Amino acid sequence: MKKNIFIFSLIGQVFLFSTLFAATERPIIVGSKKFTESVVLGEIIRLTLDHHKIVARHKKELGGTRLLWNAMLAGDIDVYPEYTGTITEEILQKKVESLEQINSELAKFGIGALPPLGFNNTYAIGMKQNLAHKLLIKNISDLSGHPELKLGWGEEFLQRQDGWPGLKKRYQLPHRFVRGLDHDIGYRALETGDIQIMDLYSTDAEIAYYDLLVLKDNLNYFPRYDALILYRLDQAEKNPEIFKSLKTLSGQISENEMVELNRQAKIDKIPPQKLAANFLNQKFAWGVEFKSANRRERILLRSKEHLMLVFLSLFFAILVAIPLGIMAAKMPLLGRGILGVVGIIQTIPALALLVVLIRPLNLLGLSGIGDTPALVSLFLYSLLPIVRSTHSGLKQISPILKDTAEVMGLSFMTKLFRIELPLALPSILSGIKISAVMNVGFATLGALVGAGGYGQPILTGIRLDNYGLILEGAIPAAILAILAQYFFDYCEKSFLVSPGLK
Repeated sequence: MKKNIFIFSLIGQVFLFSTLFAATERPIIVGSKKFTESVVLGEIIRLTLDHHKIVARHKKELGGTRLLWNAMLAGDIDVYPEYTGTITEEILQKKVESLEQINSELAKFGIGALPPLGFNNTYAIGMKQNLAHKLLIKNISDLSGHPELKLGWGEEFLQRQDGWPGLKKRYQLPHRFVRGLDHDIGYRALETGDIQIMDLYSTDAEIAYYDLLVLKDNLNYFPRYDALILYRLDQAEKNPEIFKSLKTLSGQISENEMVELNRQAKIDKIPPQKLAANFLNQKFAWGVEFKSANRRERILLRSKEHLMLVFLSLFFAILVAIPLGIMAAKMPLLGRGILGVVGIIQTIPALALLVVLIRPLNLLGLSGIGDTPALVSLFLYSLLPIVRSTHSGLKQISPILKDTAEVMGLSFMTKLFRIELPLALPSILSGIKISAVMNVGFATLGALVGAGGYGQPILTGIRLDNYGLILEGAIPAAILAILAQYFFDYCEKSFLVSPGLK
């Protein structure tokens, strides 16, 4: 009875918290992609809004162009930095020359674009200076004479209309060794010689740091990628101050200034919040202040986020998976279907599932980024171990015990709750333990859609080549997985499983 009261109390508290949270005024959501420049620009946008008394929240490192664009269309984010070339080549996929034409096309989607920030961050192709001099390579077209070179492209560049497919066709490049990898990891692969050519962003600080040669785009393949700010028109109509405050940034960031900001973030490891505040104070003398959390505060915050993801997803998975496992054991025909479906779900790559869920969640009126897709993904991944262990536990019960219960005239529910489930409990608990440990690991991927948790410092550490930040997420995640294992082991040995079954 006490256990039931505790469970209902817990559910009530979760519901109350969700209600109160929903009742609070929604801030303006600023998004950014998972590369340094976008994160820095996202912080500049957030602090600009904050200076003009507009409450804003920055969801950083959300992924690539399509994820942020779809999130903006769905209303999950309101503002994010983008580039003209990306808008025309990847989003609109049509040639438009002027900002007025871009705005005319974007307005069809309820999106507006502010005048450019002041710099062009175009795609470029680069390689090590010494290798380029040795092979007498200066232009992109020179690569066609060296099919032996190993190419490494960022995952987005590998697929984009303005990326590798078009570049290969324009320059007739014959290379066969083409590898897709994270943009930040590409620089390290170039340094170690694992690849020899990679795609660059022209304002990357790593170009000078790694002594790279930017090959001349002698056939003018790449368009201009002038940085600007996209915003939702409906938000600007509700609060015109958003439009006015962000317009102050137009034309205020030169290419040299952006390169220096990237250098300070990547090489000097200065936090984006501090960089953004310093830039705005120097440029506008606003007196912007920022608060930087120390390591202890960051770990505490990420632990709360991670525990929430793991606990809620596992809690609801147990509520759903055990009944499904019972149905699978009692109804063999239906059981094959249940086991097949949860098995198929388990085979879907975690990252793909997170992205695929965005559109269905939006259609249901839910957010496609943040906690919601992460919780749904973790819930779905938790089903298979619990369903299978419940099914196996019930199937392994001795037929003699079942026959005895039948002879005694016990009802279906009495047999299930008094005999079968207690006997199957050790097997069920093993499935729950597996799901709990898996959830702790999978939850780190939630950072890719803005859910936070231990994945956030891991993503940031990879982006900044900062092993301290990577370990700041990886070590607590490993400790939490071990604690989850020990917690269920303790519960099993202490009071959940009867002494006779032990």
